[in-house]
Amino acid sequence: MTEKEITVVFYERRFPRDEWRYDVDDRLLQEFFARLEQELTPFGIQVKKLQDPDLSIDVNGYGDLLNSVRIRSPKDSIGNLCLGHIIGASPSRDLFEDIRRGVNRVAFAPETVEPEGSNKVVCHNCGCGC
Repeated sequence: MTEKEITVVFYERRFPRDEWRYDVDDRLLQEFFARLEQELTPFGIQVKKLQDPDLSIDVNGYGDLLNSVRIRSPKDSIGNLCLGHIIGASPSRDLFEDIRRGVNRVAFAPETVEPEGSNKVVCHNCGCGC
């Protein structure tokens, strides 16, 4: 029985700087989400992954990359927060680990995520409003 649904949304990414890219292997990403779903299903949590080809973001560094990943959890009143808003700074710059941290935080401690419109400055001018 699913008690909570968390959706991880990936915006299209543009890398305008020739000297910086962060490529994500789609096969590894699929495997990662399969493992994440297996870990959380026993707790009644369903994790979904979506691509949103209609929205894109310029990625000039790792902070922008976090802004291109959004987490939604309607049950927790989390509409579309960027991963950077949820986890803050990344200690390791490992996207898979950062997604795991963000999803687990929303899954098990959503009250610790500052609500949308809280004027917390964590993003890098991505336009998400957080």
